[in-house]
Amino acid sequence: MSAERAVIIGASHAGAQLAAHLRREKWAGDIVLIGDEGTLPYQRPPLSKAYLAGTSTLEAMAIRGADFYDKQNIELVDGSVSSIDREARTVTFDSGVTQSYSKLALCTGARTRRLATPGADLAGIHYLRTAADSASLRSAATPGTRVVVVGGGYIGLETAASLRASGLDVTVVEAAERVLERVTAPVVSTFFTRIHREAGVEIRTGALVEEFRGDSRVREVVLAGGDTLPADLVVIGVGIVPNTELAEAAGITVDNGIVIDDRTRTDDPDIVAAGDCAAYHVARYSRRVRLEGVCAANEHAKVAASTLTGGSAAITALPWFWSDQYDLKLQIAGLGTGYDEVVVNGDPERDRDFTCYYLRDGQLIAADCINRPRDFMTSKKKIAEHSTVELAELIG
Repeated sequence: MSAERAVIIGASHAGAQLAAHLRREKWAGDIVLIGDEGTLPYQRPPLSKAYLAGTSTLEAMAIRGADFYDKQNIELVDGSVSSIDREARTVTFDSGVTQSYSKLALCTGARTRRLATPGADLAGIHYLRTAADSASLRSAATPGTRVVVVGGGYIGLETAASLRASGLDVTVVEAAERVLERVTAPVVSTFFTRIHREAGVEIRTGALVEEFRGDSRVREVVLAGGDTLPADLVVIGVGIVPNTELAEAAGITVDNGIVIDDRTRTDDPDIVAAGDCAAYHVARYSRRVRLEGVCAANEHAKVAASTLTGGSAAITALPWFWSDQYDLKLQIAGLGTGYDEVVVNGDPERDRDFTCYYLRDGQLIAADCINRPRDFMTSKKKIAEHSTVELAELIG
């Protein structure tokens, strides 16, 4: 046994990638990767798309095969950690077993935000975060099923698209006045509303759920104002909550995520954090953010591995994301908040491809690119440059 041991809590994307990058960075000590789902680490984006639709398998979604972990001498441990003792440098599992570490990585991810709405505990109400969640939903989504999706964000719309493509009767209920209101300009919200309605999905915005009704199973969704929607199945997608309780109990600074610097370090020199649970300052936007998604997890993992092995790599990549709905690929460059101007290249009222550019003080700060990969690549470059752009550069 090596005297050096890196323990990684969380076997999702950030954790699995961190373990692999540690070996690439020549970490010679033990690596212990702790997960609590009883599976190999896997990709989460397909859970609301290909895996839900039944066109992919958990094996196909695995980030790496079991042989990789064997060859790289990465120990996979199934269990749930209940506490961290920073002074003793140990973590304790729910079972009471302890594991020592010399370096610790918190890749604890996030969990679904739960509704406290009356009736939310009825059978037939689903959340979507894990492979088990997706498999359970797929099994319940039989032909003729009437589905109500609560939440018109990316997960809600991706789930609605997958279920509708499988022939189900789908209604999306969104409390805000438009879908994707928190993350996109009105023109993008209008476009996706049109696309979903053309596919046969009913979209109800400005609709607050007051109650779920049924005997042992959900049978209808009651909206504020008294409208009811028949429902054999409900999918709730109203955001996620970072898993920061372990860090907070251990005295590590938490503020809408485990606070890290640009080298993924927490305020404990022997502990890093990465992925959905981590919040850090993004220089391009002069504020601290917590980014949810594979892209951020990948970069965090690389930087964390460098930090743990004495390197100097830092988080520098521009935030970016994507969403697949029907035949559409939405690629998002940058963070589209705080804009004072929107420029659209294309015709979102008729076509299925266009780009929405977000500007502030004449500088491009973000872009939503629908089926326009070239615009996406160009936008990332222009956003990083911090330079003022001319209208002709965006619509020429």
